[in-house]
Amino acid sequence: MELPGQMDGHSNGHANGNGFHATEKTCLVQAAQHAYRLNDIEASRLIHEQKFEAKNHDETHDAVGDYVKSMIFGGLDGILTSFAIVAGAAGGGLPVEVVMVLGFSNIFADAFSMGMGEYLSSKAHNEFVLKEKERESWELQNFREGEIKEMIDIYVERGMEADDAEDVVRKMSKYDNFFVNVMMVEELGLQVPDPDDDIVKEGVVMFLAFAGFGAMPLLGYALIPLCFPHFGPKALFNVACIVTALTLFVMGAVKSKFSTRGWLHSGMEMLVLGGVCALMAYEIGHLVSSLVGVGEV
Repeated sequence: MELPGQMDGHSNGHANGNGFHATEKTCLVQAAQHAYRLNDIEASRLIHEQKFEAKNHDETHDAVGDYVKSMIFGGLDGILTSFAIVAGAAGGGLPVEVVMVLGFSNIFADAFSMGMGEYLSSKAHNEFVLKEKERESWELQNFREGEIKEMIDIYVERGMEADDAEDVVRKMSKYDNFFVNVMMVEELGLQVPDPDDDIVKEGVVMFLAFAGFGAMPLLGYALIPLCFPHFGPKALFNVACIVTALTLFVMGAVKSKFSTRGWLHSGMEMLVLGGVCALMAYEIGHLVSSLVGVGEV
C-alpha cells in the first residue's frame, strides 16, 4: 500500500506550519480509512508513524464528507418529489405536457426552498450553539468549582474512577476555552461549530442536489420524444421508472464511499426504500383519479 510519504514529494496543497501539505493530510486519512477497511494493521501502523514523524495529528477528512448529508438528503428528496409528480400524473392519466410543467416548476421552486432552508437552519443552529457556549463560559467564570464538579460526576457516571475523573477534569479546566468546548459536548451534547464551516455552501449543495437529482425522472419526458417521437405517455413513464431506479441505486452506491457498508448493499437499500415511496405516489395518484373520474394511462 503506497503511503503519502512514499510518493514523489510533489504536492499542489498548501503547507501548514510544520511543512505538511493539506493534500497529503487528506491522503493520509484516506490511506488510514483504506487500511481499516482491509483490516491491514501494518499499514495502519506505518500511517500513524508517518504522522508522528511529521508532528501532524489533525486527521483532515475528505472535504466532500462535510456535505454528504446535504447531498443525500437533497438528492433523495429531489428525485422522490419529482417521481411522485410523474407517478401521480401517470396514475391520474394527465398528459405529458402537464407532467413537464408541474415537474420542472415544482423541482426548481422546491430546490430553492430546500437550499434556503438548509442555510437558515444551519445558521440558526450555529447561533444557538454559540449562545449556549457564552452561557457555559459565563458559568465557568462565575462558578468554576460547580462546573468542575459537574464534569467529574459525568465522567464517573461513564465509568471512570472518581480520583481519575477529578485529575482529568482539573487538568482540562486550566484551559478555559478548551474546557468550555468539552463541557458543550459532554453536558449539552452540542458540537461547537468550526469557524471555517461554510453554511452558504451547504445551502448551495442542497439546492444543486435537489435540482440535479430531481430533474432525472423528468429528463425522459423532455429528451426521449426528440429521439423517439412515437413513444406514448405509458412508454415515457416506464422510462422515468427505469431512470429513477438507476439513479437511486447509483446514489446509494456513492453513499457507501462515506460509510462502512458495501456499494451493492447501500445501493439496494436506497433503491428499495425509494421504490416504496415511488410506488405509494403512483397508487395514490391512481386512487385519486378513480375517485374523480379521470382516465388512467
